[in-house]
Amino acid sequence: MDPELLERITARRAELNQLEERLAKQLTEVRAERDELAVAEGVLERVSEQIAH
Repeated sequence: MDPELLERITARRAELNQLEERLAKQLTEVRAERDELAVAEGVLERVSEQIAH
């Protein structure tokens, strides 16, 4: 097997692994923020209902 090609494949795999880690972290952050917004929305709805009564 061509050592240069193998080296390029290995390097690309390492890049993709790093990208995957960054994306997984971002996805976790996005999900957490989305959950926080859902809670905030629920609080606002309850407060609005209480004010309306």
